[in-house]
Amino acid sequence: MGSAMAANLMIAGYRVIGYDVLASRRRAFRTAGGSAAKSCQDVGRRASIVICSLPSSDALMGTAAELAEAGHPSQIVVETSTLPVEAKQRARRKLRTRGIALLDCPISGTGAQAREKDIVVYASGARVAYRRVSAVLDAICRAHYYVGAFGAGSKMKFVANLLVAIHNVAAAEALVLAMKAGLDPALVLRLVSEGAGGSRILQLRGPMMVKGSYTNATMTLANWQKDMSIIAEFARAAGSATPLFSATAPIYAAAMAMGRQAQDTAAVCVVLEKMAHYRRRT
Repeated sequence: MGSAMAANLMIAGYRVIGYDVLASRRRAFRTAGGSAAKSCQDVGRRASIVICSLPSSDALMGTAAELAEAGHPSQIVVETSTLPVEAKQRARRKLRTRGIALLDCPISGTGAQAREKDIVVYASGARVAYRRVSAVLDAICRAHYYVGAFGAGSKMKFVANLLVAIHNVAAAEALVLAMKAGLDPALVLRLVSEGAGGSRILQLRGPMMVKGSYTNATMTLANWQKDMSIIAEFARAAGSATPLFSATAPIYAAAMAMGRQAQDTAAVCVVLEKMAHYRRRT
């Protein structure tokens, strides 16, 4: 996700300074035309707007601590990760001690979509800070929306990802039914996508399910488990029943148990094929 956003920022004419903990990714970034930083602190010293795409709450807090040391007042940090609101609140308080504004701006979309600027940003926090980064957001996404006070962006993302979890399993269930019934799954995918039963997830992950190929992951099952846990806790705290979302959890867990952690979440189709006693033709 980070490399995709950086590439689009450079296409838009921005000078981009980036840091990744992996040296191989820093080298790739330099090759692509970016300026590789030595650390998060280095980014904080050199950039007025910082965009974070991070894998965990611990990574966010570590990044916030480094930026707080090196950053400067009037700096804005755009946090795009899917993480608990409480973790982002802690990072916000840390950065505020240096006068640095943190915006909660999670992304709806995959890394592949990010490369095509086909993502949506749900921005929340200080509106004045959002206005200052709007042109930057224009360079990385198809659309961005200000949704309210800090944390509202993440809540919006959790709602969106709840639907993603359900639509993904629903797409697999429908395509396995089609295959069991002797229909051409590629034809089913094309025709259903054009009708009332279509969804963006069916369009994105249906082709993988049709081919039975899940190695070119847009979101790995291992990473998705993190999002599933966050959504489940968010719904529990809100006191909202999620029977359909809850029903998908064992399907994802079964795919993980099959050793498909590094594969795309579309691999839930394999679980449903097994449940349906369906064997693909080779």
